[in-house]
Amino acid sequence: MEIRGQTVKRSVNILMGIDKTAIILFLLLIIMGWINIYAAVFNEEHSGILDLSQRYGKQFIWIVAALVLAVFIVIIDNRFYFFFSWFIYGTCMLLLILVVIFGKEINGAKSWFEFGGISLQPSELAKFGTALALASYLNTRRQDLTRLSAIVQASAIILFPAMLTLVQPDMGSAIVYFSLFLVLFREGMSPYIFISGLLMVVLFFLTLLTNNLSVSIALIIIAIVLVWLTTRKWKLTLFGTGIFLLIAGTVYLLDHYVIKSIGNEMVLFISVVLSGVACAFYIYNKKAMSVLIIYLFLIGSIAYVYSVDYVFNDFLKPHQKERIDILLGFKTDFHGTGYNVNQSIISIGSGGFAGKGFLQGTQTKFKFVPKQSSDFIFCTVGEEWGFLGSGIVIGIYLFLLLRLISLAERQRSDFARIYGYCVVSILFTHIFLNIGMAIGLVPVIGIPLPFLSYGGSSLWGFTILLFIFLRLDASRSEYLI
Repeated sequence: MEIRGQTVKRSVNILMGIDKTAIILFLLLIIMGWINIYAAVFNEEHSGILDLSQRYGKQFIWIVAALVLAVFIVIIDNRFYFFFSWFIYGTCMLLLILVVIFGKEINGAKSWFEFGGISLQPSELAKFGTALALASYLNTRRQDLTRLSAIVQASAIILFPAMLTLVQPDMGSAIVYFSLFLVLFREGMSPYIFISGLLMVVLFFLTLLTNNLSVSIALIIIAIVLVWLTTRKWKLTLFGTGIFLLIAGTVYLLDHYVIKSIGNEMVLFISVVLSGVACAFYIYNKKAMSVLIIYLFLIGSIAYVYSVDYVFNDFLKPHQKERIDILLGFKTDFHGTGYNVNQSIISIGSGGFAGKGFLQGTQTKFKFVPKQSSDFIFCTVGEEWGFLGSGIVIGIYLFLLLRLISLAERQRSDFARIYGYCVVSILFTHIFLNIGMAIGLVPVIGIPLPFLSYGGSSLWGFTILLFIFLRLDASRSEYLI
């Protein structure tokens, strides 16, 4: 076969080219997951690990089906994933829409289709569809992510499934889609945009910890310092600061003695806006782009800070707000919303260094931790395997992520490389959030631990996500996509 003047020989046995290390790590994780699910829901009356009436028996079926899926994915021509990426993405989006209309409601969310006794969660499958579409878009058009139009279109590919998932509502899965912005950063998106996204998260929690006015004043001080650092003109900095203080003082007095209804927060925001208008001539005349960028960033940051209260109070569900309050230390509710996390921490801590031993975990045995076979499976690892076992599990995950990064970097095809980084980003986010949730570092948002948690949809979704990339990597020298 000839491509662009190069002769490319197709491998007779594609299985010889697939990465064995990644497969071994995958098999280790699903076996460890199966064993821990058995421990988490162990029933002496149904002690057989293949008992199909129990979760560990059902998980065995999911594992067998996942292995069949993996083989099927590997034997398909790698060009299929490239040429049908948009069709797969469109199908996944259709499923996300249909599940809101026809799905079964579980725990207040319509995230599942139910066929007989089998449930399917489209949001788990839509992750690999979104990864394929993003890789196809960035590859086919050779998009330059320094251009705003390319960033907007790539962001739309990511945000569309995230918004559809939020409608269900499934906050945990929606957050995972945002991890794909890491891929845009890797592919050339401005680091300023990426850093701005991180700052939004920091500002959100800072605003909740303090108040709008304090955070806004801190942002203004930071902006003044940045102006001095970028221009190195202390007279300009002092002049701009003086204008702001003069305007702020005037607006405050007007509100205090005349209007009496604006409030200090709006006084500050109006003062910043008017200060920008007052300095507009200087910025335009001197072409001071750095000052303009800092000013626009300040305006946007303050507006964002003021929107936090609205998002927190009017957009988040009551249980989501309560979880954030508990995380930030505003509430202590060991018997209500905070029960899961508290019992999870006790369970993991009780394991000590080497753990209590297989099927010897008291927290596990007496079902103190809800959802211990799914969202809180790491509790079982911590209690029965201890610090040592938990470290091994985290080490396997870390090894897998590093291996996938290495595979992504050796790709000849932009499509395969971008898709590989999508896989890494999604897996990393799931691992970080799930384990962070189990040890109380992040709010409880209900997402599975890859390959370990109970559930067919998540296991199949992660298997498809991973093995599409391994199939692309196996043929990296065959087709120059």
